Amino acid sequence: MDGLKILVVDDESRMRKLVKDFLGKQGYEVIEAENGEEAVDKFFEQNDIALIILDVMMPKMDGWQVCKEIRRYSKVPIIMLTAKSDEKDELLGFELGIDEYISKPFSPKILVARVEAILRRTNNLGEEKLNIGGIIINKTAREVMVGEQVIDLSYKEFELLSYFVTNQGVALSREKILNNVWNYDYFGDARTIDTHVKKLRNKLGEKGDCIKTIWGMGYKFEATK
Repeated sequence: MDGLKILVVDDESRMRKLVKDFLGKQGYEVIEAENGEEAVDKFFEQNDIALIILDVMMPKMDGWQVCKEIRRYSKVPIIMLTAKSDEKDELLGFELGIDEYISKPFSPKILVARVEAILRRTNNLGEEKLNIGGIIINKTAREVMVGEQVIDLSYKEFELLSYFVTNQGVALSREKILNNVWNYDYFGDARTIDTHVKKLRNKLGEKGDCIKTIWGMGYKFEATK
């Protein structure tokens, strides 16, 4: 994955340099932006950004606004950085379609590990298509269809659905889902999963009933005919 472009957006030059140095050592090409407006401009100018690392508090346009604007046109993976540890902020980020949420201060090595985990999944090659109970998942195109309708899912919603389908009929605890879908130790509230499941069910329409709630534990996917 050497040479993949990562857009790092932060109004602190010291923070941008820290992240750029660590990513550069892994062979990534880092594009910098010091405010939200510059980030949006550079994203659409480059047209081949593989991932965005985005700070929340910035001048001109904050991280939430940047995320909203980019999500209108792209499903590029977004890692949100914030100095806050507010649960409401975290849930808002996931509702807007971010893929990871990291609070400052953070370990640069952990950040790089999360970047690599997301990019490995995003750039995984090999045609793989599943049809489970009328839900068609094309892992190569990262596309989901119900009948003839394409379902617009965020990166994490796609990963969550794929994990459910792969473990059809298995009772999955929230902890197990976090460990497998979020990939690394996640320090937020497990209710993040509930937020994603709710949105996923809504987007799947009548097929959303395939995701069963196991009260006090987690969820189970059972395909309908």
